[in-house]
Amino acid sequence: MMINLNEIMTRNLITLGPGDPVSRAGELMQEHRIRHVPIVGEKNELLGLITQRDILAAASSSEKSGLASDIMREQVHTVSEDSDMRGAALTMQKYKIGCLPVVNENKLVGIVTDSDYVSLAINLLEQLEMSDMDESDGFDEMDDFDDLLGDDDAL
Repeated sequence: MMINLNEIMTRNLITLGPGDPVSRAGELMQEHRIRHVPIVGEKNELLGLITQRDILAAASSSEKSGLASDIMREQVHTVSEDSDMRGAALTMQKYKIGCLPVVNENKLVGIVTDSDYVSLAINLLEQLEMSDMDESDGFDEMDDFDDLLGDDDAL
């Protein structure tokens, strides 16, 4: 069974335009407890992304950046909403990134973050713990967890 990103991605996004001040991105991150702010154009097309690290780097720079477009990352890995979660997770792991904007015909429709995957892992672990199976029935939780992961040598 393949689970698509549209089942875990965040749809109600906090975004800015390229002409918005960098300081506003920092305020939004702090206010909403987020680490990524997509930068979109007038038609909600994805133009770039500002991360918490970008804000910190701009703050410590001798040249103070004023606009989001000055510090946004323009080369951003994206996925479509019908992408599978495993593939998106592997992309995030390979490129060591904390989020993937989700686009449909270059229009921003959502975002998936490493926090979404942590929430999913917690949910799966809770389901595993709540299962009716226990060691007294000949059930070895670690073996079954390895089976769930699909790798006999996972743990």
